[in-house]
Amino acid sequence: MTQPPQPPPPPNEPPPGGGFGAPPPPGGFGAPTPPPAEQPGYGYPQTPPAQPGYGYPGQPGQSPRMPQGQPPGQPAQQPGYGYPGQQGQPGQYPGQPGQQYPGQPGPYGQQQPHGYPQGPPPQGGPGGGGKNVNTIAMIIAASVVALALVVGGIVIYNSKSDDGDTKKEASSSAGTTGGGDEAEGADDKPAPDGEGKEKPGASTKSKVLFKLPAPKVTESVASMAGSWITDKAYVKSGLKQVVAYDLDTGAELWKIPLSGEVCAASKHVTTNKTAIAFAGPPQEGQKYTPCTEIGLIDLTEGKLLWQKSVKDGDRKVTFSEVTIGGGTVAAGGTGGGAAWDVAGGKLLWKPVENVEECRDVGYAGGEALATVRQCGPYDAAVLSIEYLNPKDGTPLAKYKLPSGVEDASIVSTKPLVAAADVGDTAGDGSGVTDFFSIDEKTGKLRAKIAVDAEKYAPRCRDTEGCSKVAVGNGRIYVPSEQHPGAGDDGSRTNEIVSFDLATGKITADRIDAGERYTIDPIRMDGGNLIAYKSAPFSKGGQVVSINGGSMKQTVLMENPANDSVIKVESAFSPDSAEYRYAGGRLFLATVLMSEPRPGDERFLAIGFGTK
Repeated sequence: MTQPPQPPPPPNEPPPGGGFGAPPPPGGFGAPTPPPAEQPGYGYPQTPPAQPGYGYPGQPGQSPRMPQGQPPGQPAQQPGYGYPGQQGQPGQYPGQPGQQYPGQPGPYGQQQPHGYPQGPPPQGGPGGGGKNVNTIAMIIAASVVALALVVGGIVIYNSKSDDGDTKKEASSSAGTTGGGDEAEGADDKPAPDGEGKEKPGASTKSKVLFKLPAPKVTESVASMAGSWITDKAYVKSGLKQVVAYDLDTGAELWKIPLSGEVCAASKHVTTNKTAIAFAGPPQEGQKYTPCTEIGLIDLTEGKLLWQKSVKDGDRKVTFSEVTIGGGTVAAGGTGGGAAWDVAGGKLLWKPVENVEECRDVGYAGGEALATVRQCGPYDAAVLSIEYLNPKDGTPLAKYKLPSGVEDASIVSTKPLVAAADVGDTAGDGSGVTDFFSIDEKTGKLRAKIAVDAEKYAPRCRDTEGCSKVAVGNGRIYVPSEQHPGAGDDGSRTNEIVSFDLATGKITADRIDAGERYTIDPIRMDGGNLIAYKSAPFSKGGQVVSINGGSMKQTVLMENPANDSVIKVESAFSPDSAEYRYAGGRLFLATVLMSEPRPGDERFLAIGFGTK
């Protein structure tokens, strides 16, 4: 048993640890102009409210980096499908059968699909003899005009179709109807970062490739972080193992047994290799096993190439985060950071005591390597973002975050973009009030981007745990919060907008989800943005590619509108689950899983494919 038999504390609380850090170094929405001040529109930067809004459960004012007395090895990842006790997510409190969070109907406590009406439609005014003849005449006249406009639009639309244009659904005020294909008349100008690789196939209608049943969990919560797509396999962490499945059939290809749970995993892959952090073997008399082991996995061969740990005195250092970048595997935690060479597992640096009380609490990888470095006592710590030489950990550039920042994340290492909840004012548990665009050569701030938590919905957990956000084309793409749609049925929708990394200003980019849909970024594909659309309750979700130059949407995948499939798909949330899309296949997977209640039907992952 590697986790304590109790739900983990609120998000952002890492496992405790001792020691210090790495060695100290030598020496309308989205419009380009704001709306009228008295009626600010969705998506525009605004002054944060004085009081934090209702949202994700949390403990404002509590430093996410401070030890809170939880046992070592407790995963710090964002809770996922099946995790108990999280508002807006599937699952229920352990030991309380039938109790669910508001907005989670059904016997399994699944998440209510995005776009589903949140309440009864607004009621109209009283009818009867309250209207005079003039008012009735005006209504009839307006109806006739509206009907004429609709008919006229249909005639024009059909005449275009007769000329050979591809037939499209008519556009609504909140985007293309039904989360449709693309904005009519949009130019196909190239994206600044080039053309993407993901293209629609002969059909965009998907089918379920396979579903992975949830492993039997006998503890309050178990970590299963990590999922990757290779040319031949979908690789997913399970309970104390990593398993590869055939992309189309789900047949098991290989398995790597582990000594404990996978408490952290890198989302990056280098030459088909990735890194994980997992718990060591249980010791005699120990009830809980800390997360002390770092491993490098070959995703092609299915081998654990090496397994490493470091000691602080007589005890192994506990880690809560791991990444891979610049040919280096780096792991961090409250006890400091350590790194190893990918090629042979040679130790490059480890936590050492220093007078400044500095420690690397986590790293971000990919094309480069960067760290969030904390110096000073926990109650007066100063955080900085440091761009590192991946061979020895020497800072190449450093940006000191403003006072009031207790926790920070790194969204991208190239370009270097960080995120923070300044003054713990987000209020919704998102972990973000501001993004910081940083020059990785000089460490100077290029732009500070304020993202009002009441208007925008990116989400950050841990150093590299940001979701629903993407960086590319010299911009950062974020979703808006859900807001009422164009209809009067209580439905919800949202948009994606972008901010310029050089100026910090909102751009003219606007990506509408469509009526009754909501949309969230998954990742960049060259200069195109890959996004997931959560669908109304009667439809399956969609994957779309958005041209970074024209903002035109192209549907890559639309999932089945089958009740049983919708039930499983909607149980995964972009706020918490792992979303992986490549080559016409989409996989949704859980990160944390709780012990099921009788009658629960839950899954570790589900895969969709158009091929």
